[in-house]
Amino acid sequence: MRVLPALFIAIAALPISSCEDFDTVAALSKYGVNASNFATGGSRGSVAGSPAENDLATRDEHSGCKYACGTLSLLYHGNTAYPQSPAYHFEEAGYWSAVQAEVEPYCFFEPEDSVAVAVTVLLSRLTQCPFAVKSGGHAAFANASNIEGGITVNMAKMNEVELSEDASVAKIGPGNTWYGVYTALEDRNLTVIGGRVADIGIGGLTLGGGVSFFSGLYGWACDNVKNYQVVTAQGAILDVNYDSHFDDLYYALRGGGNNFGIVTRFDLYTYPQGMMWGGSRVYLINETDAILNALVKFAYDAPSDPGAALIVAFAYAEQLGGYLIAADLEYAKPEANPPIFDAFQNASYISDTTKVVSLPDLTVEFNSSNPSGLRETYWTATYKVDLDLLQYMVAEYQTQTNNILDVAGLGPSFVLQTITADELKYMTRNGGNALGLSEEEGPLLLLDIAFWWNDAADDERVLQACKNMVDNTLAYAAERGLAKEYLYMNYASQYQNVVPSYGAANHAKLVEVARKYDPSGVFQRLQPGYFKLDGAPTEGSP
Repeated sequence: MRVLPALFIAIAALPISSCEDFDTVAALSKYGVNASNFATGGSRGSVAGSPAENDLATRDEHSGCKYACGTLSLLYHGNTAYPQSPAYHFEEAGYWSAVQAEVEPYCFFEPEDSVAVAVTVLLSRLTQCPFAVKSGGHAAFANASNIEGGITVNMAKMNEVELSEDASVAKIGPGNTWYGVYTALEDRNLTVIGGRVADIGIGGLTLGGGVSFFSGLYGWACDNVKNYQVVTAQGAILDVNYDSHFDDLYYALRGGGNNFGIVTRFDLYTYPQGMMWGGSRVYLINETDAILNALVKFAYDAPSDPGAALIVAFAYAEQLGGYLIAADLEYAKPEANPPIFDAFQNASYISDTTKVVSLPDLTVEFNSSNPSGLRETYWTATYKVDLDLLQYMVAEYQTQTNNILDVAGLGPSFVLQTITADELKYMTRNGGNALGLSEEEGPLLLLDIAFWWNDAADDERVLQACKNMVDNTLAYAAERGLAKEYLYMNYASQYQNVVPSYGAANHAKLVEVARKYDPSGVFQRLQPGYFKLDGAPTEGSP
């Protein structure tokens, strides 16, 4: 058993406001961490006469994190990074959005297995030091997967990709990016259902839903998880699947985000996949009507050819003459220009990168349209598919963007996708997911507003413009009975209240599951970032 020196076991274990009767010290001892010298009679544990006693007497708001990080550093040599160290600055550079990279945790910790993750959760409880968990670090807003003054748990070293004996399941660590996963499976002509951008991580995308190039064939990522390995608030390591914890935790993890535990392994169903066809066609803005008509046609025709996937993005590029349209066309087979995309083929385009390509290489192409190191924001909304509404939405995008074209480094994208009838059908698989969508509602239109810019001084203007787009288009849609409550977690802003948008019944069930597995609210209070069960990450408006 690893016995901690007095300096690290004399931690102020503040009481947790809950009726839960839980012995954190005993839970740590099960993992070989001896914190038995804690005093059990008071709210502050100490070792009489130890150097830590005086230190705790003059503790400040960071004392808990000091001891939690110090203990992790002692237990797991070389896996903890502190400010001013090269390793710490390397960790900061691993975030896609500059807004996240600006956040400064007390320490970064890189666990190598689920036990180390469990010990981290328990130390957080003991010291009341908050934490965040980073998979790929591709969220746009601050504290989503990084935390000011706390422990940021970077899962990068947990990056295994292992096939089951019959190759029907890939066991995938949350430290992987999708490029790494797809590359590892490519030689076997297999894939899993996951992200479309090379550098995005496994964890956030899968827990929030996860749209794939192959969702028409197999559904979203969250509907293709056979088993989750999960660390709970009590430090237990569970396998969660159709046969175990099915009615509650298995359901909740399929779209419920980071509210129920830390997933330390995703076991994903595999599917055969070799070369495919895809890329981007760029059109001038005067093709708007033709492209929107093609988008509506695709939305309703998609079940006739579920191997097809589509993204339509409106963007502004001054160096290219202003507003443009990009249609990203993907097909699961290595067949160019399948008939379902004829309407896009017939419109006049000015460039075309479509080709027969491997899945990993296609994600690299998508990655180039998601530059890192800039200030970023996402906003989302969902609507019924309607041509008149789409025309209004594009006009509103241009109106709001025109008001901020003077913002330095502005990259404004207005991205339209469909949630097809097939995708909605697969959401009922294995008892259904937590998202609250049904096949009868489809097809649906999914909006992703994705803006980037250079300077913090422009944050409020850009965020307000994006909020205006969402508010105005939803108001217009609501007047015509076309607005939907659902918000896709992976595209939502910090001002959007995602989990309650899944519907009252689903929201209530998620709250119930959280109370069962986390009665003390560890993943609501001590992991405060990203989308919690109640309320947006940031109160108010930009």
